[in-house]
Amino acid sequence: MRASRLLSVLLLLQNRGRLTAEQLAQELEVSVRTVYRDIDALSAAGVPVYAERGRSGGIQLVGGFRTRLTGLTEAEAQALALSGLPDAAAELGLGATLAAAQLKLSAALPPELRARANTVAQRFHLDVPGWFHDVESPPHLAAVADAVWNERVLRIRYVKWGRREVERTVEPLGLVLKAGQWYLVARVGNTATTYRVGRIQSVDVLGQFDRDRVAAGFDLAEFWSSFSEQFEQRLYPRTARVRMSKLGRALAPVYLGAVGQKAVEEAEAAGADVDAEGWQEVELPVEQGRPAIGELLRFGPEIEVLEPADLRAELAEAVRRMAAAYDSGSAGSQR
Repeated sequence: MRASRLLSVLLLLQNRGRLTAEQLAQELEVSVRTVYRDIDALSAAGVPVYAERGRSGGIQLVGGFRTRLTGLTEAEAQALALSGLPDAAAELGLGATLAAAQLKLSAALPPELRARANTVAQRFHLDVPGWFHDVESPPHLAAVADAVWNERVLRIRYVKWGRREVERTVEPLGLVLKAGQWYLVARVGNTATTYRVGRIQSVDVLGQFDRDRVAAGFDLAEFWSSFSEQFEQRLYPRTARVRMSKLGRALAPVYLGAVGQKAVEEAEAAGADVDAEGWQEVELPVEQGRPAIGELLRFGPEIEVLEPADLRAELAEAVRRMAAAYDSGSAGSQR
């Protein structure tokens, strides 16, 4: 543990130049006294490091000194795959490992390339979740991630839709972060399926499984792409023909996400007529029942459902009920 920290001190000084003991202590999450002991150990080992006291002092290496001890551990090499998602790495318990890997990688770069890498980090940032949606922090995520890394069979208690609790024995194949929510892809019997990690109530480790045998030919990205397409088809089983104003079409990606954006783009690509007031017909995928009514009501007067007839009638009835509530002339608590 101390050897790893000494290497981190060395790489920090090499990458950043002069640092105070307080800055090093904060980076390494140790005490200032520990930092000074580490500096003494590096100096005793022949590393040309020295400290200057005073207001503008600090700890630094003799100019020009560089170490080549930048080899990545297996865990650090794996963590680099999440280098663009530091919050996700932290959720998986890989935050410190990722930081160490990035530090070693930076140390291996020539000074001019290291400067450019630091410039990019200061000017571009990836924020995965949508507005008003935080990345969830499931209590069992770390345990599930460990099972994915180490090929361990899990017995999980899981809450399905409708709050029905079930128990499953699964062989974890991978984790996916989608719109701020974590999903476990696992094999159950002979089938790969998905579980939202936030709905897992308990986790028990049962033993090892042979991933090469169980997941021969399995590709996580391909599976997720296929699953997402099928899920979208199940979620939006029918299509409504609607008229949308210019504002309504602009709101479609906001209210309906990729589904709404795709529908509007397809209408434009097909050359659907736009009338003098800016209205255009769009084939819009919709859910079944009440969820479809709720989604369409969000557009207010910027949309008109033409077909199917039953959906148009249901939406008209919902609008009439809303109008009646507001036409009463008084608030509900005063009636």
